[in-house]
Amino acid sequence: MACPFCTIGTHYPPSKSSSINPDYDLTAPASFPILSTPLLLAFLDIMPLAPGHLLVTTRQHHEKISDVSEEEAAELGRWLPRLSRVLARVSGVWDWNIVQNNGAAAAQVVPHVHFHIIPRPALTPELRNRSFTMFGRGQRSELDDEEAGDLAVRLREEVEREVSRCEGGKGKL
Repeated sequence: MACPFCTIGTHYPPSKSSSINPDYDLTAPASFPILSTPLLLAFLDIMPLAPGHLLVTTRQHHEKISDVSEEEAAELGRWLPRLSRVLARVSGVWDWNIVQNNGAAAAQVVPHVHFHIIPRPALTPELRNRSFTMFGRGQRSELDDEEAGDLAVRLREEVEREVSRCEGGKGKL
């Protein structure tokens, strides 16, 4: 069985976030890319623990974080805070978890290294009964394609603004 993250990488080559092909049906199930660099991909989780749940992964297939190159590690380190800010600005949720699991016993479902950025909204009465268990376990819901498409557009637009802020207006990825 092909790696789903590698499949996404094949269909969404490196490009500026604003230039990512908006055809989400290039993969099955649909994928909603936010970032596509030569080394990394970021996209919405298809079974999110919360709205806006992002996955950040290496383009090259590696099973565990211990397998990534120094260059990939630096790129992950550069993008995790940026994508955290992007997600917080777009979602309005300023609390989040960043989780990375290594191996099946550690709750890694897809054996391709990836980080989860999971917004954690305030626990309203209706959310109090929802499980926010860590490490990939908890109550998940299926991603609604229409809502995901709208959210992906807003996230990609904010990625462009974040890049511009970080790069001193140069706007490079």
